[in-house]
Amino acid sequence: MAQTVFCRKYQQELEALAFPPLPGAKGQEIQQTVSRRAWEEWQALQTRLINEKHLNMLDPQAREYLTTQMNRFFDNQETDHAEGYVPPGQ
Repeated sequence: MAQTVFCRKYQQELEALAFPPLPGAKGQEIQQTVSRRAWEEWQALQTRLINEKHLNMLDPQAREYLTTQMNRFFDNQETDHAEGYVPPGQ
């Protein structure tokens, strides 16, 4: 049986991440407060943002931008979206 966590995005108990997705305290916090489902959805949005905005992940400002977007996503606040992206089925 998979472990569960109270997901801060969906406000319900959902399947937990198997391991911290990032190093350090931030990774531990995400593992304890974000579900696997929310993390996978964030990864898809993150990929679209990196590609659409041509972000260089060696640039500290780009990493800070993604961290801000990640926190907004998990807190159900409005996030930037890749321009021209049409979700499947629409």
